[in-house]
Amino acid sequence: MNVVALIPHYNHAATVGQVAQAMRAQGLPVLIVDDGSEPAAQQILRDLAAADAQIQVVWRAQNGGKGAAVKSGFTAAAAAGHSHVLQVDADAQHQLADAQKLLQAAFRQPEAVVCAEPVYGADAPKSRLYGRKITNFWIWVNTGSHDIRDGMCGFRLYPLAPVQALMQRHPMGERMDFDTDILVRLYWAGVPMVWVPTPVRYSAQGVSHFRVWRDNWLISKMHARLFFAMLWQRMGGKP
Repeated sequence: MNVVALIPHYNHAATVGQVAQAMRAQGLPVLIVDDGSEPAAQQILRDLAAADAQIQVVWRAQNGGKGAAVKSGFTAAAAAGHSHVLQVDADAQHQLADAQKLLQAAFRQPEAVVCAEPVYGADAPKSRLYGRKITNFWIWVNTGSHDIRDGMCGFRLYPLAPVQALMQRHPMGERMDFDTDILVRLYWAGVPMVWVPTPVRYSAQGVSHFRVWRDNWLISKMHARLFFAMLWQRMGGKP
């Protein structure tokens, strides 16, 4: 296995360095995909890369969304010869030390997608919890199982080979709809999944780029696309 930590980034100047350094402390090279951030945030990335040759930055000219940034990162990671990508958000909400748990699970089962199963505390916004329940309901409808325990947590370790094959066959969400979209499609493709419980924290000073109306609309459309794709498969069509 040749793993790189992939951090999609958009104006998380206060936390991206903490996340990158936590991944480097665990022995991983880091690939940050900047999704058209403001100049001050981009300068922080330049400083990180200048201080450590194992931190690389891919620059996107304009903001395209989290999904677009992650897909750019997958392409860059594959071109650099990596076999696996550890996706971790730039906002430091994840228990970063638990990257070791995901890595250990991946070494035991390298063909699997290793997913963080979020454990929420009292600081989790109720709107986020309700939204996840709705998404997880539709995942159950579209997969016919509860094997996907959470569809939205952006802390995962992907094997690149099935991801690249999937990206060649299907367009997928460009924004906050991406994390669920790719996981359902990998499940349909028969890629095994391993789940690792890990705490998620929400800071009052945290920066969220979730836009309630826009992103909920995109997520709703994504669930509808998956629903009709599921019906097509049940009628004998190819996934």
